[in-house]
Amino acid sequence: MSYSDHIRQVGALIEAKAGPWSGISAEAVARMRLQNRFQTGLDIARYTAAIMRTDMAAYDADPSKYTQSLGCWHGFIGQQKMISIKKHFGTTDRRYLYLSGWMIAALRSDFGPLPDQSMHEKTSVPALIEELYTFLRQADARELGGLYRDIDAAREAGDTVKEQKLLNQVDNYQTHVVPIIADIDAGFGNAEATYLLAKKMIEAGACALQIENQVSDEKQCGHQDGKVTVPHEDFLAKVRACRYAFLELGVEDGIIVTRTDSLGAGLTKQIAVSNEPGDLGDQYNRFVDCEEISADQLSNGDVIINRDGKLLRPKRLPSNLFQFRAGTGEDRCVLDSITSLQNGADLLWIETEKPHVEQIAGMMDRIRAVIPNAKLVYNNSPSFNWTLNFRQQVFDTWAAEGKDVSAYDRAKLMSVDYDGTELGAEADERIRTFQADGAKRAGIFHHLITLPTYHTAALSTDNLAREYFGTQGMLGYVKNVQREEIRQGIACVKHQNMSGSDIGDDHKEYFAGEAALKAGGAHNTMNQFGEAA
Repeated sequence: MSYSDHIRQVGALIEAKAGPWSGISAEAVARMRLQNRFQTGLDIARYTAAIMRTDMAAYDADPSKYTQSLGCWHGFIGQQKMISIKKHFGTTDRRYLYLSGWMIAALRSDFGPLPDQSMHEKTSVPALIEELYTFLRQADARELGGLYRDIDAAREAGDTVKEQKLLNQVDNYQTHVVPIIADIDAGFGNAEATYLLAKKMIEAGACALQIENQVSDEKQCGHQDGKVTVPHEDFLAKVRACRYAFLELGVEDGIIVTRTDSLGAGLTKQIAVSNEPGDLGDQYNRFVDCEEISADQLSNGDVIINRDGKLLRPKRLPSNLFQFRAGTGEDRCVLDSITSLQNGADLLWIETEKPHVEQIAGMMDRIRAVIPNAKLVYNNSPSFNWTLNFRQQVFDTWAAEGKDVSAYDRAKLMSVDYDGTELGAEADERIRTFQADGAKRAGIFHHLITLPTYHTAALSTDNLAREYFGTQGMLGYVKNVQREEIRQGIACVKHQNMSGSDIGDDHKEYFAGEAALKAGGAHNTMNQFGEAA
């Protein structure tokens, strides 16, 4: 409903209650309603799922319309990200949030910093989703509150043109609430555990769940060694568990992102069940490194596969794990991806060891030969050394083309000595266009950086500590933080306003009228920042 529709509806309700509700302002209620557009997390999940579905269709028609996100480990970080996007670009279209299990483990666990091995409390995942949306909804309330104050000022000045313009802004207001792609790791247990956690995440507002094909109790960060995958049927049970959770809660457009770690995972914990040659279990088992034996070579406790009339013994490690044949990673990724899409997944995630468009495209070409509209979510990971990777890619390209590369040492291309070189410039340009190139060539619908705000927090804190505790003292803060906040129009320079002080003042006035004791008076030091912020 529009602003005026809310006022009329609430006004009729107040009038129907006669005297007892005479102290309630219909316009104040309308304002509060519009400042709190989403009543529950499920409202958010349904709303944002529709956004993602629309964006996916737009990408299918035009791959330049890819989407992006940054990983956020706190509600405040997510809020400031979306406020910044609205300030700089005027719209939140095609910008999402990513919730990283790595950052929850490292920053949000009651155990303290943990490695990304699913050791953190599973309840911390829906808790962060709820926190992120609490902060985004507060950003709406704050921005709309400012518009309401401007409306009141225009009315007091008798400026009806400005008042109508502001009312139109309220009616066409774009919320800070955007889709979250939320990491459910390997499901934190069996399929029932996955279902229960998925429900909590969806109820908190998640419209997209990202689940990986690793063993839950052996889960590793996608960019670390020692990853162990599960047979397809085990993984697909968890995919179906996520879909049941969405459907039970009425989020019929919910998105499931299936991640394969097979490119870097050389181990499996179990041999898949196979009932006939060529079935899914048999395909999985054919990647296992085996040796052919005869019946008289059997040893106590051996696991044996009967295939094509031959007895095969999978090579078992001292850890009791089985290893895959070397060089099968890409084939396993392709099979994983096709199988997931054929069994309920909406988007794919292939975890790679480097950011290389053609490597990704090579796998996606094979997947799209079977499922033409297959789309990727891709991790533009800080675990990659982007500078070194792309300088080496340029070096290799030039060498293959016969260009003289004798001025460069391939192993030392990270050196600052190469920053101003032609090779360095071309590598930086490839980094700049990587997302657009990947979207066009490799089917990447969504680009995300998993841990960017972890690194920016560390970098900015280091810079502040160096200056403040060094010879610059207070100037280290004022020059490099506050002065830049003011000049760049960073909303947080008015931190009382950002924390909700003005919203509270508005509510006090609604509740108590002229008797309200408000914080935003003439002696509030935030007035020193004027309109510059």
